[in-house]
Parts: sequence; structure tokens; C-alpha cells
Amino acid sequence: MSSNKRRRRELAAWQTPGDVARAARLQADYLNTEQALQGLGILNTIVVFGSTRIREPAVAAAEVAAAQAALAADPASTGLRRALQRAERLAHWSQYYDVAREFGAMVGRAGADPARCRTIIMTGGGPGIMEAANRGAFEAGARTAGLNIVLPLEQQPNAYLTPALQLRFHYFAIRKLHFMLRAKALVALPGGFGTLDELFETLTLIQTRRMQQVPVILVGEAYWRRLLDAQFLASEGMIDDEDRDLISFAETAADIWRIIIDWYRESGEELFCDGD
Repeated sequence: MSSNKRRRRELAAWQTPGDVARAARLQADYLNTEQALQGLGILNTIVVFGSTRIREPAVAAAEVAAAQAALAADPASTGLRRALQRAERLAHWSQYYDVAREFGAMVGRAGADPARCRTIIMTGGGPGIMEAANRGAFEAGARTAGLNIVLPLEQQPNAYLTPALQLRFHYFAIRKLHFMLRAKALVALPGGFGTLDELFETLTLIQTRRMQQVPVILVGEAYWRRLLDAQFLASEGMIDDEDRDLISFAETAADIWRIIIDWYRESGEELFCDGD
């Protein structure tokens, strides 16, 4: 069966025909998360996105070793050779798992009392980079949120979410709304379609003045320069010259933190708010 036919079959099996309960589910998607965040006094979030496929370095190295062993047993296999190449590239990017984890800890320790800080890390709740950011905050003793989503191939929440902030959505639209409602920064590490989706939606909302401007930080400049050439877009007249300034680049957790702190210091706005 072709991959396209398989995907269509998976989607057809998952969807509910007729779907008369859509309005109620939309409302529940919004209210359940809003009540949870309000109930815990969460005022602000720093949203972190990145690939679910990027593992911590030790795990990535083990996956490379396993791929090498598989190829050694069947050297003629083009599929196994491609699998090794993918594992090696993901091992290269695994350095950003540690960056996300360290940054999550920095945010977690920002207030006087991590357990009561009202600015928290928020991710998509899954594995990889999202797990790393939640993990860092968890290890710092802070609350940390994950907005998971019901999918045909279910994504499991990572183990580092605050139980009351392990939130689940049916609709992408309401999930996206909650990512942005309290966001004080968007931090995007190397990732795929999902990461690009959130990044471009945030940039569009800021560019069109539909949300207040927040710092948008791309971590791993070499990666992002290949994916997003803002200078090209500006030179072709597709964006304004000043739109290039909506993006900052960082390499380390300390870089990310400095950009956010400087941005809010210059704007005169308050970022962090400890519990009452």
C-alpha cells in the first residue's frame, strides 16, 4: 500500500462522520485549558517548539550505533544506509536537546519560588525538544505545561509535565489559540512541519498586528538560515524590511535568556511574576 493510501485510511478510521458535537468540543477544548491555567494562577508562558525526533545525546548516539550494526549485517541495503544517515544527522542536532533542557531550567528558576512562579514553560507536550524544555523546568522544581493533541497516530505526553497542566486538545485551532494567549516569547529549535507551523503562524500574527509583539528566537542559526531567508523575502518585496527584525538567532540557553530579558527591559514591560 502506498504511503498516501495508508494515510487516507488512517484518517478515515479516526474521523467521526456527521460530527454533530463539534461546537461542544470546540468549547470544551477552550474552557478546560483556560480553567486549568487560571486555577493555577498562570499569567505568562514561554512557548518552546522543536523536533520530536531529537533525542538526548546519549540516546542519539545509541541509535547511531544500532543503525551502524544493522547496516554492517546487510551492507547492500539502501534503506539501512539511509536510516544510518538520518540517525547521524539527528545525533548532530541532539546538542539542542541539552540547550532546551538548560533553557527550561533557567525559566524555572527565574522567580523567587520556582513552584509558584506564574510564568512557565509551555510546549506541545510530546517527546524530543519539547520533552527537554519541560524536563529542565521540572528539574528546577517549576510548574510546566504541555498542550497535547489527539492524532490518528497518538503522541504520548512526556513524563515531565505538571499533572494539572498536562492538557489535551481535539482541535489544532484551539490549541494554537492557547499557545499564543499568554505567550511572552516563542523559542523555536530545529524541527519539522509542526515547528514551522507554529513559527510562521506566530510571525504572521505579529506582522498583521493581531497579537502583541513578543520575541521570536530561532535556536541554531545554521539550521534556520537554510529554512528561512528573510533577506530574500524582503528583497523580493514579500515582507517589509522591518519584518526581518521580528526574528532573533541564538545558539545557547544563555543566548536565549539574554535576548528575552533584554527585549523586556527595553520595552519596559514586566516578564516574571512570582506567586502571591
